[in-house]
Amino acid sequence: MKITVETIVRAPIETVWARWTDPEDIRQWNAASADWHTTAASIDLRVGGQFCYRMEAKDGSAGFDFEGEFTRVEPMARLVSLFGGRELAVAFETVPGGTLVRETFDAEEEHPAEMQREGWQAILDNFRRHVEASG
Repeated sequence: MKITVETIVRAPIETVWARWTDPEDIRQWNAASADWHTTAASIDLRVGGQFCYRMEAKDGSAGFDFEGEFTRVEPMARLVSLFGGRELAVAFETVPGGTLVRETFDAEEEHPAEMQREGWQAILDNFRRHVEASG
């Protein structure tokens, strides 16, 4: 099953792309809730390049690496990657009022689809707020 989340960021596509692909920016927005954060991020933005975002509970009770490999890189348009045997596609599109960011990913079987959708949407909403606040 595929799950899709999206948002419109009030910023030009060049800014949105830069904030999505910069490790320092990723560390600032990549969390689903205020009690989690990304402590490290690396990204090799090319086909075959790896990415790894270390996500941890702020109280130190849990953590994991979200990591994978890019299978498609179209600057300011599309990123496709594989992580843990699942696919993630991120599309960037200029629309009236800003840039549409749409993520479509293969659901996992451990958690209900709605919980996955809500978590990924929360991270995407954090991204939107980060970009809009940083200009």
